[in-house]
This record gives sequence, structure tokens and C-alpha cells, in this order.
Amino acid sequence: MSKRILLVEDDESLGFVIKDNLVLRGYAVDLFETGSTAWQEYQTCDYDICLLDIMLPHMDGLSLAKNIRGVNRAIPIIFLTARSMQEDKLAGFEIGVDDYITKPFSMEELIYRIEVFLKRSMIISQSSGDIHLGNYRFDSVEFKLYYQDQMTKLTRRESEILYYLYQRINVVCKREELLLALWGDDDYFKGRSLDVFISKLRKYLSHDPCLDIENIHGVGFKLSLKH
Repeated sequence: MSKRILLVEDDESLGFVIKDNLVLRGYAVDLFETGSTAWQEYQTCDYDICLLDIMLPHMDGLSLAKNIRGVNRAIPIIFLTARSMQEDKLAGFEIGVDDYITKPFSMEELIYRIEVFLKRSMIISQSSGDIHLGNYRFDSVEFKLYYQDQMTKLTRRESEILYYLYQRINVVCKREELLLALWGDDDYFKGRSLDVFISKLRKYLSHDPCLDIENIHGVGFKLSLKH
């Protein structure tokens, strides 16, 4: 069955070009020009990935992404944006957006990014699913983190980062290696987004004083479990 993509782009010509290329690649694509119309449709259909422009009429991409994250923490969301403002990208990562691609971009680059998310990532697919981390239980397949009777639903990206660190527990993970493994590149904004995700994971893990994600200055991160 074809993977279904929600594409929201208010530039009619660009939207047509993107949709046409994705359909030729075998994807099923629903194209909308307004955030509000896309949100209405999202609530009635099942999608595998969302491609959202930031500057949209009636409901902007940030608001749309926030609404989608409110009902689905796992679906990959990629921003398509002409904006280079750091604040916009960081605001998206705070909401839980997984990645962004800056206009103008090649279709090859966009399709590569899409396929990175739609394929079962090697990191998650290698997992048995049920992992014990100190006083936590981490379901890396369902993206759920349990502490006693509390459950936190993680995003796909949060789960991938936590599982990557878990595989190397008590070992320093270099920042650039983590970025290349999960994002495919290690540019400045990907690094800033990693910091946002790490901060969120630290908050989720804060109930166990023996468990922490250490920031190794100038090198990377270490998931530390003290016995």
C-alpha cells in the first residue's frame, strides 16, 4: 500500500510540482493550500508523514503542527520553509517537529528526507521494544516511557535519540555522530534541535536521580546510569 503524505503548501505551483514528483515516486499525496483545511482533513484520514509550509493562510504551519502533535506524537513532521530565522525553526522543534528543509530545495533532497522517516530506521528496528532504564520502562517501538503509573508519549525523534543513547549507555556519544546517524547531517540548526530534544528527555527522566543525560562539553552526550 502506498504511503500517504499530507502536503500543505500555499504556493500553488510549488505544491503541484512537489505532489507530482511524489506521486511519480509511488506516494499517495493530499495537497492543501490552507492550514485550517489541512487540519480538518487530517482528523478524518490516516497519514504516514506531514510536509508543512510555515507561512500558511488561516492557520500557520506552527499552529497546524501543534494541533497534529496534540493527537499524534509519532507521525513524522517536516517543515518546508523559505524562512531562515532561527526562532521559527527552534519553535518548530519545541512543538515536536522532526525536521525542516529550506526552500529552494531539490526534489532529490526532499525525497531523501521523506524516505529517512518512512523507512523503519535501523536504530528503532533493532530494538526489542521493552527496555528497562533505571526506574523507567521504555517502549521504543510504541514511543512510550513509563515511570510507575505514569506514561509519557514520546515523539519518534525523541525515541530515536533515547534508544541511540541507551545502546551506548555510560559511553560518551559524539554530537556529530549522533546527528549524522539520525538527521543525516550535522549543520547548526540540526545541532540546536538536538539540544532541544535532549532537554526534553532530561525532563522526562528526572524522576530517577541515578539516571541522567550528561552534556560532555565540546564532545557530546552520555546517558549515565549509576547503580
